[in-house]
Amino acid sequence: MTKFQDLGLNDTILKGIIEQGFQEAFPIQEAVIPVLLSGRDAVGQAHTGSGKTAAFALSMLQEIQPKQGIQGLIMAPTRELAMQISDEIKKFGKYTGLRIATVYGGQGMGIQLDALHRGVEIVVATPGRLIDHLKRGSIELRDISHIVLDEADTMLDMGFVDDISFILDLAPENRVMSLFSATMPTEILRLSEEYLNNPKQFLLDADDLSGEGIDQSYLVIKDRDKFKYLIDFIKPTKGQSIVFCSTKYRTRDVAKFLHQEKFNAVAIEGDMSQHRREQSMGKFRSGKADILVATDVASRGIDVPRVELVVNYDVPNQEMAYFHRIGRTARAGAKGKAVTFVSYSSVGDWNLIKRQIKVPLTDLNQEMGIQISIPDPLKRQAPSRRYGGQSRSNYRGGRSGGYGRGGGHGRGGDSRNNRGGGGGRTSRDGNKNRYGGRSRW
Repeated sequence: MTKFQDLGLNDTILKGIIEQGFQEAFPIQEAVIPVLLSGRDAVGQAHTGSGKTAAFALSMLQEIQPKQGIQGLIMAPTRELAMQISDEIKKFGKYTGLRIATVYGGQGMGIQLDALHRGVEIVVATPGRLIDHLKRGSIELRDISHIVLDEADTMLDMGFVDDISFILDLAPENRVMSLFSATMPTEILRLSEEYLNNPKQFLLDADDLSGEGIDQSYLVIKDRDKFKYLIDFIKPTKGQSIVFCSTKYRTRDVAKFLHQEKFNAVAIEGDMSQHRREQSMGKFRSGKADILVATDVASRGIDVPRVELVVNYDVPNQEMAYFHRIGRTARAGAKGKAVTFVSYSSVGDWNLIKRQIKVPLTDLNQEMGIQISIPDPLKRQAPSRRYGGQSRSNYRGGRSGGYGRGGGHGRGGDSRNNRGGGGGRTSRDGNKNRYGGRSRW
């Protein structure tokens, strides 16, 4: 592997990298950093946990000058991801003298105005709150020389494309720009063609949806039995665990159940205040909490190296959501475990996801001797194929929660504050079951 010192980075940057314990660059970093340093635009497709934050951040840190105004802009879809990016850049840029501000909805405007007033060189922002600052004049883009769009496919799913176009139209044409996305739907490719100048493309992980390094397994059980099996999997885990649920109601109940069982768990979902969300994430990141229960709104904003186990308490209703969830474990080459609980009504959704997984899966029903008895009506109910979080038919697979516009991530689901970068309005699919389709099966 290539060492960071061979990529053209200066000693100030290298000092920060080495202090974080890194010597050799990941493939996406090895490919992208020299291109961005040369002044050429780049488009990178890489799965979560591949090191793409450092790929775009290190070149930006080297090229930007202190006390020369806002020169770097990074846009991210959620507040959690924006905060994570800022934290990583601060660590890598510790000795550069550069200052960073993070702006996102859900936090008081006054806090962000104070940070901007003190002077910053890099802004990490969710699109909605960034536009708020642009309109009031607290952020100006005239000196921008580097722009990054991170997790562009998620911003597309959340309906931010028009906001992004509005922002990019205000930025100088003479800039170095990069776009990173786990998938490359037509709208993202069109965006890159319109706003990037002859970008170098790095589709390093376009076909890698396997979750390499993660021991993946699944268990088909009745929905009412999930609590019992959750405890069985969490108890022997030495590291931290994340439990992903389909709805905010399910998240609250699972967290409450874990508390009753004397586990040190915290929860994060869209209706929580920003202070409570940051408090929960702070406890989990610092190791004061062993278990995080979360909706998909948090799946791309968690970077905790000690996560040993990911439990999909509910099957996501879009294939890519599965890989983003399990990608919270096995970070930076470590090993991890992912278990998916498949209720009888979710077998069809799970079968769609299984087709995309390119490594052997452990069938826990066979291993544990658990018999499956799916009622005939559920067997006959054929699920629809999801494309980018949207369905081609009106069938919703029995759930109101999920990952796309009609689910728990984006405009249709988890958060009430869409412009805050954390989600959208509560789903109105007419399902009165507060579990979003939980049945006795």
